[in-house]
Amino acid sequence: MPNPVIIGISGGTGSGKTTITEAIEKEIGDEITLIPQDAYYKSFSHLSLEERHKINFDHPDSFDTELLIKHMKLLKDMIPVYMPCFDYTIHLRTTKTILKKPTKIIILEGILIFENKKLRDLMDIKIFVDTDADIRILRRISRDMKERGRSLDSIIHQYQDSVRPMHIKFVEPSKRFADVIIPEGGYNKVGIDMIVAKIKSILEIKTRRDKQ
Repeated sequence: MPNPVIIGISGGTGSGKTTITEAIEKEIGDEITLIPQDAYYKSFSHLSLEERHKINFDHPDSFDTELLIKHMKLLKDMIPVYMPCFDYTIHLRTTKTILKKPTKIIILEGILIFENKKLRDLMDIKIFVDTDADIRILRRISRDMKERGRSLDSIIHQYQDSVRPMHIKFVEPSKRFADVIIPEGGYNKVGIDMIVAKIKSILEIKTRRDKQ
């Protein structure tokens, strides 16, 4: 099998990155490995729970980017990796890991994956999902209350103190590195069709080169 096609999908919190990923999976098939950047938060076990609540999780320094780069390089070379797991309710990396095997397509998804040049250089296609801020915050509220057991007040406080400022400082500027910008996320059928066609084209080229 030729080396995988690595697709980076970025955008602000609640922009629709997961919806785009699911749409690609539906069109391409099941030979896709998903690597969420959120799994690569640093281990904060040396801090108390109260201190961990104060961490700015939307800043690049909160991620173990070196480990993520190492794992992406291994996957690109067709070597499986053990992806870490992060418990969002207590802000800690757990002892559990998940085996991720290389497939034809590897999707790296996260708000800050375009911020680091070494990470960007590993991607064949870079997609930025561009969605209005009011829609994104509503989606974040729904997700964090349902999936992470957080209160409305804590979500709003975090959004005002770190999410929005970090989006303006890091996420939005990284849009200039994207090959494709998709407005309205997973609802943009034309944009998704274009991406799927491009992925299939790259796969065909890689397959031909591998046979030569």
